[in-house]
Amino acid sequence: MPTITQAAASSVAVNETEELLYRKVLKRILPLLLLCYVVAYLDRVNVGFAKLQMLDSLGLSDGVYAVGASIFFWGYFFFEMPSNLLLHRYGARFWIARIMVTWGIVSSSLAFISPLANFFHVETSTMFYILRFLLGVCEAGFFPGIILYMNYWFPARRQSVAMSGFLIAIPVSLTLGGIVSGWLMENTHGLLGLGGWQWMLLLEGIPSILVAFVVLFRMGDGIQSANWLTASEKALLQRNIEQESTKKTHSVAAALKSPRVWLLTFILLTFNTGFYGLAFWLPSIIKASGVKSTFNIGLLTAIPYLSAVVVMIWNAAHSRKTGERRMHAAIPACIGGVGLILSALFANNVPLSILFLTIATCAILGLMPIYWTFPGQILSGTAAAAGIALINSVGNLSGFTGSMITSVAKDLTGNINNGTYALGACLLVSCVLILSIPKSMLNSEPAELG
Repeated sequence: MPTITQAAASSVAVNETEELLYRKVLKRILPLLLLCYVVAYLDRVNVGFAKLQMLDSLGLSDGVYAVGASIFFWGYFFFEMPSNLLLHRYGARFWIARIMVTWGIVSSSLAFISPLANFFHVETSTMFYILRFLLGVCEAGFFPGIILYMNYWFPARRQSVAMSGFLIAIPVSLTLGGIVSGWLMENTHGLLGLGGWQWMLLLEGIPSILVAFVVLFRMGDGIQSANWLTASEKALLQRNIEQESTKKTHSVAAALKSPRVWLLTFILLTFNTGFYGLAFWLPSIIKASGVKSTFNIGLLTAIPYLSAVVVMIWNAAHSRKTGERRMHAAIPACIGGVGLILSALFANNVPLSILFLTIATCAILGLMPIYWTFPGQILSGTAAAAGIALINSVGNLSGFTGSMITSVAKDLTGNINNGTYALGACLLVSCVLILSIPKSMLNSEPAELG
């Protein structure tokens, strides 16, 4: 009969084996997911840089830009749930590759808004709206599909580290995007008769098409299709998923009617309003402070996003170490709200404004990996596909609210920074909503829907 010491030693050995296995999984699947999301986010928000030249080139107003930037999310909203259900049915590899090819084509097409408008005999502004809406339709299902894919591999208790590794793509893409977009716009302007903003949109749409083929040949659909795992490794991973899955809901109807799912939806809506308002308008906010060079604007926008990488990793690791999730999301939401408000208050002082924008960006991005472990606590299977898509599709209407809040505030007051106060308030509301989540929902074991 084994002694207590022997049993403890055996348990430690099992835990070490499991830790090594999950590290192996992370090293295999995370780099590709990270690459996919970097190019996805670049295509989603590079319109914020294009705006610096595009509006004058096409004769469009700030109001038209705000609607065009935000209409992307309506395409996302209407097609996200069907897309995620199709991914669950046909597999992540094929569906994510399809998403990336189509959005890359549409994203590059934005470089030719005026010729396309002439060809289809519509107003330039109308063609801008159409292409931005189509971009949302094409990309719909990508982000919630990746979140669902994470749930195929990792139990909820392990997701914060995986999510932080994946969501690092946001600050990385915005850091690189700011520098590369600024450089392209400044150094390609006039080449072959195209504006710098056109070259930037054209060239930045191509990588997603190329990466789609990597997805087709490299990504698996889940544990059982991973030929780089042994049978015993597959069994261990599958057992962990199945043990946790028994405590979650599998019912699509229950997921869509759950108050907790809708609470998560409104939390995403509020904090993402602050984030997207910042992402779409940060170049313009910095330009309004007196910086003129597009390359210098790109360098300054990189500061908040680059700093956020460190905060995202640290907050996720600390959450995993302590087993606590709620405060690791609520505190950053509060800091983000205060940071945005202070950045507007000191808008005329560039160093102070950048400092507070950096703090706000670090806080907002720091809460994201923690937040995206919440749905996995209560949903599984088809219910997870539908529930995560619902949360993300409604929550991502924040792209509309974030963009429009800043635009409306500028139109009403003549000062772009007044919208930043409202974005900060949204983060404070998000903090209150996060604190209203029952502790039992975010404990170490999955919670039942209520």
